[in-house]
Amino acid sequence: MKRTPKLIVGLVLVAVASVHAQSQGAANWTPPRTPDGHPDFQGIWTTQTFTPLQRPARYAGKEFLTEAEAAELTKLLTQDGVDPLAADLLGASDDERLNRVRQNDPTHYNNADWLAAPQRKALSSRRTSLIVDPPDGRIPPLTPEARQRLAARRATAGFDSYENRPLQERCVVWAHEGPPMLPPPYDDIAQIVQVPGYVVIMRELSTNPPRIIPTDGGAHLPNGARQWGGDSRGHWEGDALVVDTTNYNDRVAFQGSTSALHVIERFTRVSEDQILYRFTVEDPNTWTRPWSAEIPMLSAIGHAYEYACHEGNYGLVNTLKGARARDGKTAEPTLRDDGKPAPVNKR
Repeated sequence: MKRTPKLIVGLVLVAVASVHAQSQGAANWTPPRTPDGHPDFQGIWTTQTFTPLQRPARYAGKEFLTEAEAAELTKLLTQDGVDPLAADLLGASDDERLNRVRQNDPTHYNNADWLAAPQRKALSSRRTSLIVDPPDGRIPPLTPEARQRLAARRATAGFDSYENRPLQERCVVWAHEGPPMLPPPYDDIAQIVQVPGYVVIMRELSTNPPRIIPTDGGAHLPNGARQWGGDSRGHWEGDALVVDTTNYNDRVAFQGSTSALHVIERFTRVSEDQILYRFTVEDPNTWTRPWSAEIPMLSAIGHAYEYACHEGNYGLVNTLKGARARDGKTAEPTLRDDGKPAPVNKR
């Protein structure tokens, strides 16, 4: 039976209210436990949300939306035909929001149909940013070294070669995979499996292997062992799983970071249908101070499916073909001795 938009809005509003009230209800709720006595995180979860990582200027100094604002936005975001990839909706004006929720790229497939999840994407809380520290909801300023590094990266980026394209476009690693984990643009499903001594996190939209996290608090790999996803080691603090990750390689660049990136994650089961995920990141080579974000992981309907991606994909080939065709159109024509354009070699 097809859900009516009114019912969908109601369900999403209940979810948003539940997230906002988690601090009041957590003390009266006991999480289910695995046979070894730890909280049971197993299941299918989603972090999908239109809440941005950083607080938009429109909400400067405002940590939470009012109930009326959250209800109005939820009604807009859960209507039929909304593009799940619509960006910066919280920062847009009221008039701009109406335009941005609809797909503007007619050459692409219909995102509202192809990327829609059983639970419509909306807001996972009333926060105006996922970042909770610093209090302004913004990533701290870059160090002078990081600004120079960013300028150098931008100077070498381009369409000259596959080596200049982003890692996720080359199917090496997605920027959201982490750790820390961020909501991906689509296919936002995470499956968690637990066995004694380990927690395994499998993300649907990923190219890295599943994260296998030992929970015995053991030592990290030797400093010379560097990986795309770093080296994660977990331990239990009461009912919270705390995961410490180091040993990144020098190409991950989470929000511009270096191999000195250090991430601490906390997973806390706060209700039957929610895990509260919080991370803190620091890198003295990149930011002037550590910063933290908080993302609700909500129980999801459905299953996790394989997301197949490889570096020989057609998208990358066609991207470079398009760039070469553009280069041909914008290049200055070669002139013959008589001043007329020389014939173009089309081989």
